[in-house]
Amino acid sequence: MNAAWQQALARVPELLAAHVQLSFSALLLAMLICLPLAIWAARSPRIAAVALTVASLIQTIPGLALLALFYPLLLGVSALVGGGISAFGFLPALLALTLYALLPILRNAVTGLTGVDPAASEAADGLGMTAWQKLRHVEAPLAAPMIMAGIRTAAVWTIGAATLSTTVGQPSLGDLIFAGLQTQNWTLVLAGCLFSAALAIAVDLLLGLIERGIRERRRVLAIAGATLIAAGLLIATLPLLIARDNVVVIGAKSFSEQYILARLIGSRLEEAGYAVRYRDGLGSAVVYQALAAGDVDVYVDYSGTLWTNQMQRTDSQPKAAMLDTIAQWTSTNHGVTMLGALGFENTYAFAVRAADARTKSLATLDDLARVSSDFNFGTDVEFLERPEWQMVQDAYPIRFKNARAFNPTFMYPALKSGEVDVISAFSSDGRIAANNFVVLEDRKGAVPSYEAILLLAPERAGDDRFVAALEPLIGAITVENMREANYRVDREEDKQTPRQVARWLENNLRK
Repeated sequence: MNAAWQQALARVPELLAAHVQLSFSALLLAMLICLPLAIWAARSPRIAAVALTVASLIQTIPGLALLALFYPLLLGVSALVGGGISAFGFLPALLALTLYALLPILRNAVTGLTGVDPAASEAADGLGMTAWQKLRHVEAPLAAPMIMAGIRTAAVWTIGAATLSTTVGQPSLGDLIFAGLQTQNWTLVLAGCLFSAALAIAVDLLLGLIERGIRERRRVLAIAGATLIAAGLLIATLPLLIARDNVVVIGAKSFSEQYILARLIGSRLEEAGYAVRYRDGLGSAVVYQALAAGDVDVYVDYSGTLWTNQMQRTDSQPKAAMLDTIAQWTSTNHGVTMLGALGFENTYAFAVRAADARTKSLATLDDLARVSSDFNFGTDVEFLERPEWQMVQDAYPIRFKNARAFNPTFMYPALKSGEVDVISAFSSDGRIAANNFVVLEDRKGAVPSYEAILLLAPERAGDDRFVAALEPLIGAITVENMREANYRVDREEDKQTPRQVARWLENNLRK
């Protein structure tokens, strides 16, 4: 077994345990909602119509959108009740997946209960059975195979959709998929897909065994299926039952630089005696709010991101003044400590192919504006919705022929292949120089400074050992070294993992 597979498989037990815990919790909660509702709906066509319509509408919302919607919703609810409700991790993922599982269970249960043979129902009435006795002894047993079929469908859907919970900070097998996609480590992607698929197939087969036992009235099959599911659930969740004291949660956004810096931070904290867990693939707003709430202990953000997204500022200040303002704002408003800047900047940079720069005389964003109506624009999934894009448009008359959002992994190949003509690159990305792209100068300073800064959760600011482990990183990373580190992960040949590159970066810190 090669090193890539060993590293991937080493992460599977804990992620599988979290995936199982989330999926089964959502499925159980969906069953607790749907089964009583189905009994009511089976006796009232009006309730059935309303319930099934609502469940169907929910099902039309993509799973990722449901997860995204629950984050601000829970933030609002928490604010209304004075705090204490986490919008990060398990709870938003549980609620979203529960809604996603409603339709197949509810629809099959209603169909099963309303499809009971009228003769059997009349016979029960003739025997003088109460409504409860009739449900228990006649309707439920006859409808059980249909209900189990709906539960099987919901289980498979839920296990698959649970991979998306990575985006709101809930560990799952999706961590492997998202990390592999961002770093082009296809071993991680394959491992995440294989174990997620294997889990879904295994659960479906065991639920099918229970369904068969009910349908054929062979109690031993139903008991065997239920026992195997219970045993598998217990084994899969054992890693979560192991107590881990003094665990530090390190947050990271969804691109290579963040994975590298998270591992660099993690290695220093491990040397200081802390146990470390990573929460990768988080959005800018999610990770900052998670830090402020204490769900994440430390992560690296960028001054321009906080300036525009969190602080809603559209003005410009010199770098030093901006950092001072940000440090005061984070501390005053959220108790977050800015430990300091790491020493390099990673700003948005508009990049074009060298051939286009020569033939069209492109050197600045003013030059780009001149030809923008003929250019296709490629960007990461966030940029078009960020304030920085509006600030650029306000400063320059840029109107592209077409704009396409890419995962950052594919944005650079899209420019190289000619699918797009300009991209919103990242200035510390090694792929700019490797592909001989030309970065256009922002002479009007439309894009604010993006110094990489280290942020600490409120509870960690007073932890002297924690702070001492991370202080040597302040001002210690040059942009040249960060570009080299990023390229070591992002290049197509002789790729290295973020952990390997973090060790290289540690050895090349500015002293």
